[in-house]
Amino acid sequence: QVQLVESGGGLVQPGGSLRLSCAASGRTLSTYVMGWFRQAIGKEREFVARITWSGGVTSYADSVKGRFTISNDKAKNTMYLQMNSLQPEDTAVYYCAAGRGWTIQVNDYHYWGQGTQVTVSS
Repeated sequence: QVQLVESGGGLVQPGGSLRLSCAASGRTLSTYVMGWFRQAIGKEREFVARITWSGGVTSYADSVKGRFTISNDKAKNTMYLQMNSLQPEDTAVYYCAAGRGWTIQVNDYHYWGQGTQVTVSS
């Protein structure tokens, strides 16, 4: 089992920044892919970014490329999502997740955090 706990959400003005954290515990993560997903009200959960825990290979959704940065700190067993130039359309509950494959499909991730709300509004 892998336990994931997100933090760092909040209210920010358009153009602002936030950094989300995802603290992991339980199994070793060396063989996992970690991802960030988000779900806005009335919409399906969507892929945001992913990273291979061991090698740090990353990829991003087109909508956040160049604005968001995913990273991890193995010593702290924590993953991060640095979000810059935030826009109202980034408003959503953000979830971290862990899975075995290099995939952006929600159903392929087996472990999920409880989510953290990000609201971008003036």
